[in-house]
Amino acid sequence: MKTSEITASTPRLMTDAERSRAKRAVIAASIGNALEWYDIMIYGYFAVVISRLFFPSDNEFVGLLLTFGTFAISYLVRPIGAMVIGAIGDKRGRKVALNLTILIMFVGTLFLTFAPTHSQIGPAAAFVILVSRLLQGFSAGGEFGSATAFLTENAAQRKAYYASWQTATQGGSLLLAAGVSFALTAGLSDEALYSWGWRIAFGVGLLIGPVGLYIRAKMDDTPEFKAAEAIKSPLRTTLQHNAARVLTAAGCVGAATITMYLILYMPTFAIKNLGLPTYAGYVGGIFGGLTVLLCAPQIGKLADRFGCVTIMRVAAAVGVLCAAPLFIILNSYPNILTLTVVQTALGVILAFYFAPLPALMSSLFPVNIRTTGLSIAYNLGVLLFGGTAPIVLTTLVEKTGSLISPSYFYMGVCILSVCALFIARKRFGQR
Repeated sequence: MKTSEITASTPRLMTDAERSRAKRAVIAASIGNALEWYDIMIYGYFAVVISRLFFPSDNEFVGLLLTFGTFAISYLVRPIGAMVIGAIGDKRGRKVALNLTILIMFVGTLFLTFAPTHSQIGPAAAFVILVSRLLQGFSAGGEFGSATAFLTENAAQRKAYYASWQTATQGGSLLLAAGVSFALTAGLSDEALYSWGWRIAFGVGLLIGPVGLYIRAKMDDTPEFKAAEAIKSPLRTTLQHNAARVLTAAGCVGAATITMYLILYMPTFAIKNLGLPTYAGYVGGIFGGLTVLLCAPQIGKLADRFGCVTIMRVAAAVGVLCAAPLFIILNSYPNILTLTVVQTALGVILAFYFAPLPALMSSLFPVNIRTTGLSIAYNLGVLLFGGTAPIVLTTLVEKTGSLISPSYFYMGVCILSVCALFIARKRFGQR
């Protein structure tokens, strides 16, 4: 099977109709993407609160591990969501898959927002959290693949630019999640925050669901999907004949997802290890999210001109070189300003690496298995390097006693992604 390649820009310009369609696709895909990532990020930001309300323990480290364990378990179901929703997207259309993901995510968020706490129903409270996270994980499993295919296939040209809005939206979600967290933790007393304030944080995600469903319902399916020849089993074709592409794409995801989750881990790190106030990490999250939101589309333009792999491997190399120095500086000068600078720097690395990633991954797969291939590859990478990240980072600090140790895991993942990018370029001809 042949795939399209992300190459240098061609002279042909998009027509007004093509440009209008691509812009509408950006709006439709971004709304659901924003909901997915906001819910993931807000859970990470409120890890300390959730651990006390739903996983109370005499050992605070154990409580955090249970909280992050629930975070990680939801990622185990993401590959299932990827296979189910991805196959639906390749057989019935990107639009059907997109609507399904946002509906399931909305239900999962609804459960989490109104979940009774441990003090109200005892251990059953943890089960409610688990169910809500599993629903969110299943939905998220199909969101990236469906949205990315929808974006790239609606763009006749400048595919990296239009696909980069997938990343920009995640930056916007980071900005929103950090902003909401900062406002609640700085503006409410601990009693108010733990009694009802945390529900507002999760409730914000509910506002996006109906809006996203309405907007997506107004979009048609993509021209490339309509023109492609359907196959009987996209899942079997993907796993049997395109496993190397899936593994390569999953490796490419690593540096992006670990950078995002390192930014999300910072508030917990700042509170537990640096003794900073509860709102400290949110300031940097605001700046990091704003950096990704503003820079990603511009970096997408660079990727259209110079190639996705070129931009991404430079960003990953910078991540490897800067990880340890950033943590050393943070631990030498543990204050809000330093933490904000470190998170903003990670935001820059994330923007340069993540912005070209959706277009690169999309070009690795043929149209008739694109949603399935994208979904499985992305969620495999996120499961390995993102879902386990909070547990790994927390355990590294606890067991080694070194506040620099999280940087070692980060560096290892970035090096793995550089190797995957090399394979994508040499074996699969991606620029």
